[in-house]
Amino acid sequence: MRPTSSVEVYLYMAPVDMRKSINGLAALVENELALSPMMEVLFVFCNRGRDKIKLLYWERNGFVVWYKRL
Repeated sequence: MRPTSSVEVYLYMAPVDMRKSINGLAALVENELALSPMMEVLFVFCNRGRDKIKLLYWERNGFVVWYKRL
């Protein structure tokens, strides 16, 4: 369950509430970035303090979310 090394990465620049789940992050991708969250690309979200990140990735038949506290 890992993206390939050639996957495109989109960084969402505005701070994001880290309580958002898959649906909330996918809605940001659709509404703010005007992209389909089901593209095989990696979407990266950070909180205001830039010490937490969430990654959203569509893999074949469902979403994968990685959460990292830096």
